[in-house]
Amino acid sequence: MFIRDARYEEFPEIGDLRVAAYLADGFLRPNSGYAPRLRALGADGVGLVLVAVAGEGQERASEAADATTPSIIGTVMLQPWPDGGEIVTSPDEAEIRALAVSPQAQSAGVGRALVAAVVQRAAREGVKHLLLSTQPEMKRAHHLYEDAGFVRLPERDWAPEPGINLLVYGKKLGADG
Repeated sequence: MFIRDARYEEFPEIGDLRVAAYLADGFLRPNSGYAPRLRALGADGVGLVLVAVAGEGQERASEAADATTPSIIGTVMLQPWPDGGEIVTSPDEAEIRALAVSPQAQSAGVGRALVAAVVQRAAREGVKHLLLSTQPEMKRAHHLYEDAGFVRLPERDWAPEPGINLLVYGKKLGADG
């Protein structure tokens, strides 16, 4: 597996992977109005999308594909100020969004590698405070974020719509983090 910037032509596959991962884990309803937005994140060129790619010799998620062709097995997005969501409040902040790992590649360290890569990229870009929103039910993700040094910021929790409450985590980067 290696991690690289997403290519424009990969965005349909990335969107499908995000929706499949969220559906498989029960974090997205099949008829959710959020699915189209989840599919489209980053396709407009706003933010940075990273992908984890399975290399030669590894099985692809799609059985119909050639097994020697690299495939996307995970993705994560970095959205800096001023394009970050509601939780990004200053120019030295950025937001991690849409961390997703193919259901077939879960528990193989892909999510951990993507979080490490996006943290490194944010630091290189001069981000001082990295933030993310997560659903309360995403317990495995919470553990992953905490292991990567993120801490809960309950004062930043928010609700994008009634009945949908999101928890916020943050990590200081650079000399003070």
